[in-house]
Order: sequence, then structure tokens, then C-alpha cells
Amino acid sequence: MTASVALTAAALPAIRAASVPGYDRAAVRPGIVHFGVGGFHRAHQAVYVDRLLAAGPEAAGWGICGVGLRPADAAMRDALVPQGGLYTVTLKHPDGAVETAVVGSIVDYLYAPDDPEAVLERLASPETRIVSLTITEGGYNFSATTGDFDAENPDVRHDLEPDAAPRTVFGYVTEALRRRRARGVPAFTVMSCDNIEGNGHVARRTFTAFARLADPALAAWIEESVRFPNSMVDRITPATPGALRGEVAARTGVDDRWPVVAEPYTQWVLEDDFGSGRPRFEDAGVQVVDDVAPYELMKLRLLNAGHQALGHFARLLGYEFVHDAAADPDVHELVRRYMQDEGRPTLRPVPGIDLDDYIDTLLERFSNPAIADTVARLCQDASDRIPKWLVPVIAARLDDGATAPLAAAVVAAWTRGCEGADDAGAPIVLNDRHASGLAERAARSRTEPLAFVDVPDLFGDLAHRPGFAEPYLAALTSLRERGARATVRALLGG
Repeated sequence: MTASVALTAAALPAIRAASVPGYDRAAVRPGIVHFGVGGFHRAHQAVYVDRLLAAGPEAAGWGICGVGLRPADAAMRDALVPQGGLYTVTLKHPDGAVETAVVGSIVDYLYAPDDPEAVLERLASPETRIVSLTITEGGYNFSATTGDFDAENPDVRHDLEPDAAPRTVFGYVTEALRRRRARGVPAFTVMSCDNIEGNGHVARRTFTAFARLADPALAAWIEESVRFPNSMVDRITPATPGALRGEVAARTGVDDRWPVVAEPYTQWVLEDDFGSGRPRFEDAGVQVVDDVAPYELMKLRLLNAGHQALGHFARLLGYEFVHDAAADPDVHELVRRYMQDEGRPTLRPVPGIDLDDYIDTLLERFSNPAIADTVARLCQDASDRIPKWLVPVIAARLDDGATAPLAAAVVAAWTRGCEGADDAGAPIVLNDRHASGLAERAARSRTEPLAFVDVPDLFGDLAHRPGFAEPYLAALTSLRERGARATVRALLGG
């Protein structure tokens, strides 16, 4: 057992069992402001920037200032600020190998409710040239089916009041851009790193929609001046397990208030569309391309939708961990067939990617026991995820005159899970901002069979398309009468 030391800049020279930043962090300035500093950002974008900073002093103007908006983000403030932005990332390989690194690219962290003006001035500073986002799928405040911005959101309405201290990312970004325009400072680039198809296009649409409500002339300037590159991001990053802090301290001697764990695999495909410069992301392993769309669809419709296929059936079968569910022959084959037979046919050609190899790699990643990713994490916020990841697959298959019975069955498994218990009667807790409505519609679907899916904001017109409604209802009936195991085997023809 190694005696542990609190993670601070002063402690770095004494750390031997984990890699540490070798660059002068005091010389790093924050050229990037990031909203939504969670596990994924710290295991992904911040790691790429850390690589750039380690490569040479030319990247020193591209450090990260993290920003938290929600009450829950106070915990990240309390972890990062005493550590000067430092934290650890532990990569766990399938063969049991473990490696831990201290990441130094976050050089400042601002909790917006503490000082909204400090955040606005950081955003308005000429130093800030990129504003990046991991605010979750729901953070963009739009309907997945209509694309309409929700102007009635209470926080949005608050931010539209004159001289209001912002509560939303829209309020902060728009006010900062107003200040930059008034001061003659060029616009920054808004870089979405969320799992949404066309995430840059979505960001452009939602931020300009908000700006149009606040100031139409400013909205016109934003449309002309602000770049919104698309991106595809990928690294499985489960929520930090409770035991990780002690494990890292015992193995490396580093006491990190909020460590991160992730798989070794990582990918970032980024559209080269920046208005005020960018770091040389390609030098850190980012694929900088002209068109992200083929890579993005591949990831969303195979990995992300594949996670939904695994998660909702695994939850009914009583699995806690993703790797255990992925080792179940029935679940494994269900996910593989969904990817090959339903997700893959909706994709465009993906330059440089062998899709058979990609699918095999995904299944291997899902099976990594060292990560201990949870089924509950895959299933949370499904009302944001399924409409954006799985519903487009079903719609595309129907539009092509084909069917998607496995994807329809995943929606049925989600419905069944929203009834509140798995096949053994153990309770299922819905971690979803629409939990009460989901539970109500799932219960009502016992007497009104299509009640769960007859919601245009989530499912478009799928409830009225026999190619979806028939396999969905057949799967839902089977799940209720025979259980998930028998339903999966019937879907697989066994």
C-alpha cells in the first residue's frame, strides 16, 4: 500500500506511479471554455488537449477553462478547484492492465452561479477562441422530431428577461457574443462534443433560435460570424465508481477527489470549420476532416443505438454490468444482429473504416470487464437518447421499404422497463427527466397499446406506421407474457 498525497501542482514532482504533465502549466492560458465538465469531457477532449500541451509550447494558448451551470456541478467545482484543475484518468484494458495519468489541460474552473459575470467576461475575452460543449442530448432544448427550440422552457424564459443573470448555456453564450460584437472582438467557435446527429448543425440552430428571441440583429451576426463544426466523439466512460478514488490512491499514491475511469479506445472526428483559429488537434490523434457525417452516423447508429439495444433488454434480465450482459449469448447476438441487419444498412460509406471490424470491435469493447460500466448508465435519459439514436434507424428502414423488428423490440423493452420492475420483480428506478410521464404512459399502454409511443416529440409518426407498430406491439406482448429471455430468443429465431 502506497502512502497517498493530495493531488496538487506542488505534489507533481513526487508522483512516480502515474504519469504527470511535463509541461509548464503556469504558462498555459485558457483558449477554450468548456461547458459540462463531466467524466466524458475529462476522459476525452481534455486528454487530447493535454497531449497537445505535452507536445510543445506552441499549444500553450489552448488550455481549458471549465464551466459548470447546474447545482450538481458544484461538486465538480469542489473537486477541481482545490486541485488546480488537475485530475487522474485511469485506463483499464481487457487483459487487466491498468494505467493512470494526471491530466493538466484544465487550468481554471468557474461555477457560474457563484459569479455569472466572471463566466461572461471569460467568454467575452479575446483569449477565448473556442467554446466547447458536453451538455448532454437534452441540453440543447429542442424536439428530436421537429427540431423546434423550446422557447417555453422556464430557464430560457428567465434568460430572455432584460438584464437577467443567465441560467442556461444559451444565455451565457449569447450575452458573451453580444459583448464581443460591441467590443469589436471576433466571434469564438462553438464546438459541440455531444452525441447528437449533426451536433454542430443542432448547436447552430438552437443558439441562433435563442438569440433571435433575444435580439434579432445579434442573431443575424451570429449566423454570419460564428462557426459550429460537427464532431463525432467516442470513448466509453462510466460514472466514477465509488471505490476508484481509494484504488488510485493505493496504487499510485495520488489522492484525487474525483478520478475518471475509461476504456483505452478513443476516437474523435472533427470538421475543420473554425473561425478564430484552433489547435493542431490532428497532432494529438484527432481525425480532422471535411465531412463528419459518415463517421457520426456510424457511431450513433451502431455504438450508441447498440448500447440501447443491450441496455434495455439487459435491465429486464436483471444484469447490473454491461460486460456481463455482453457475455450473455442471447444479448450478444441480439446486439450484433441489430448492428449488422438494421443499423448498418442505414449508413453512408465511411472512408477508411471496415464496418465488419468496427462492429467486432464494439462488441469487444462492450465486453471489457475492467471498465465495469453499468446497465443503468446506458438506460438513463432514454427519452433523450432513443429518439436521437434509434428512432432515426427505424424511420430510415421504413422509408426504404424495409423493417426494423429488433429496433422496435428495443423500444418495447424500454416501455416494459418503464413499468418499474424487471422480469424477476426487482424494482427499476427511472433516471430520466421525463420519468413520471414515461411511467404513466407505460402503465396506460396496458389498456391503450400504443400510448407509450404515440408521442410525436419522441417518435414522430412511428405509432401510425404498421411497419413499426406491429413488431413493437408483438414484442411488448411477448415481454409481458413470456419475459425478456423468451422474447430475445424468438426475435433471433431460436
